[in-house]
This record gives sequence, C-alpha cells and structure tokens, in this order.
Amino acid sequence: EWMRHVANYRMPFGKYEGKRILDLPEEYIIWFRQKGFPEGELGSVMSAVYDIKLNGLERLFDPYRR
Repeated sequence: EWMRHVANYRMPFGKYEGKRILDLPEEYIIWFRQKGFPEGELGSVMSAVYDIKLNGLERLFDPYRR
C-alpha cells in the first residue's frame, strides 16, 4: 500500500503541480533536500523519493502507478 501511495502522490504546488513526485526531475528533488523538505506527508514522500532516486529504484514502482 505504501508503494502505491508513493508511486501516485502528486506535487500539490509550483512548476510541477499535478505531476507525480516520483516523476519529478532528480535535480528538483536534490534542490529540495538541500533547502529542506516541507513538513508533513509531502516532505515524507519527497524524502522517500530522494532515497529511491539515489538508489535507482524507480522501476520498482512501475506496477503501482495508476
């Protein structure tokens, strides 16, 4: 269930509003990490996606995308 949630969580604001966080450019996620992830669920998902991208695991989430 967690993997499905992360695979389909969408950016709620900004340039990439509506885009899956898992599909955001790696540079954007890195920038957020350097500046500090937002509080709450959004920050938790972004932090997880940072680790996922860092380790090249995005393909593991393909079966969970809607």
